[in-house]
Parts: sequence; C-alpha cells; structure tokens
Amino acid sequence: MPAADGTVSWRELLAETTDRLERGGIEAAASEGRWIVEEASGLEATDLILGLDEPATVRMVAHLDAMVDRRLAGEPIQYVLGHWSFRHLDLLVDRRVLIPRPETEQVVEVALAAHDRVRTARGDRHRATVVDLGTGTGAIALAIATERTGSRVWGVERSPDALAVARANLAGLGMAGSGVQLVEGSWFDPLPDDLRGTVDLVISNPPYIGEHEPLDASVADWEPVAALVPGPSGLEAYETIVAAVGEWLAPGGAVVLEIGSTQAGAVRSLLEAHGLVDVAVHRDLAGLDRTVAATRPPH
Repeated sequence: MPAADGTVSWRELLAETTDRLERGGIEAAASEGRWIVEEASGLEATDLILGLDEPATVRMVAHLDAMVDRRLAGEPIQYVLGHWSFRHLDLLVDRRVLIPRPETEQVVEVALAAHDRVRTARGDRHRATVVDLGTGTGAIALAIATERTGSRVWGVERSPDALAVARANLAGLGMAGSGVQLVEGSWFDPLPDDLRGTVDLVISNPPYIGEHEPLDASVADWEPVAALVPGPSGLEAYETIVAAVGEWLAPGGAVVLEIGSTQAGAVRSLLEAHGLVDVAVHRDLAGLDRTVAATRPPH
C-alpha cells in the first residue's frame, strides 16, 4: 500500500485492505478490513467515519500492512487485533490463550442464573464465592465479577503465560476487579484450604477435545493445544474436576461446565456418580448441547 509522506487517506486504505482480504479468501473481508483499519488508526465507529479522509502516517500504514499480512497467513483475526469482545468486556488476547467464543458467553448466562439461585437461598447479605477453573484470558471470572458485583471470584490457571494475560485483563478493570483473585496451579490445587466446603459456584470451560478428534487448521495451528486437548478421550478434565468439586462446594452450591456437543451424557453420568443432583443440560443458540449444570445436595 502506498504511504508516501502520510498522504494516503484512511478511506483509500480501508478499500485496499478489504480488497486484499477478499482476494486472500477471507469470508468476512469487509468487517475484518474495518476492524484492522480501526486498530491501525486508533479510530472507532463514528470517529472512523468522520476521519476517513484524514491522512495516515507511514508508521500507521506499516502497522496496517503487518496486520493484513498476518491475517492472510491464516492467523485468527482476534490475535491480529490483539483484543476481542466477550459479553461487555474487551479482552487482551494473543497466542498464549484460547480465543473467547460466543458459546462461552452463553455458559456465563447459565452460571449467572445458578449464582442468583444460590445467593437467593443464602439471603441478600450473603457474599457469593465463585471459582473459575482454567480461567485462560479471565473471561468467565471477570464477567462474573463485573456482572455480579460484590462476589468473591477466584480464577485458577495452570499456564503461567495464560495467567499473565488474565492478570493484564484484570488490571484493565480497575476497581471493578477488586473482588477477583488469580492463582496459578492445576484445578483446585492452588486454592486456599479454608475455601473447602464454602464455594457457592464452580465454573469451568476445560479442554475437552479428544486427541484424535480433527481440529480446524485455524485452531490447531494457532491456539494453545494444552487448552484444547486434555487426553485421549477428551473427558479427562471433567473426571478430575467432578471428582473433587463436591468437597469444595458448599451445601446447595452449583457447578457449571462447558462441554463438547457430544459429551452431555458422559458428563451427566460423572456428576451423578459423584453425588451431584439436579443435573441439567443446556443448549447453545445453535441447538447444540453446550453446558451441564448440577448442584451439591443441600444437606
């Protein structure tokens, strides 16, 4: 793209970016072109419309070109932009973490409903304690903390790299994230022992893809495999979480798990075998099984 002396307008750059993406086989070229131009220019929405005829600097054009090259090489748009939306949050994302997905936003809806049921049963003065296992970007933990203010939220992550991303996202919340603690370790291991038997809600979107299941190249080539594949069957993480969850939940507390679309029966059986009750499977907007929720018996 030409950029001599910063004389190229953002309008021209937007047209050229969209054209490059279209010729490169990017399906959502118009949307992605706009997002890339917004990122390169620092302008969004109305500001970009008003600034389309402003000139871009050489440095801005270089940044734009680099992002387009990365996208055409197959890198997911979320990593190219460096951030992505999740519910009301704008989260830092890069190759250290899984990309937050719309299906997980619906898992949060199930978790919020469970949170509210438990809190209502405990009384208005109760401060709910929530644990998000395998927090990754921090998406679930931070959504709960900001949508149910006053909750104490623990985010657990075994990957130091992913935890660094979650901590950056937490820092971006300022005071809104004051009730969140992020800890490094595997599943329940790093939690303080005095939380045993007191947790109101456990949530997890664990790795659940079997090691022989096919993955789209846009996922397999870019996203962290350890956050996708727990072992041969894809059920290994559920087996670990469910075996321990009863001792961490308070009586009447809830567990909410994101699942693969074929795993509802297996995860339901695990929960029931470990004494959890009121097991319910929730579908996503595509009609696929996506979430399993259950409760520790109240007595």
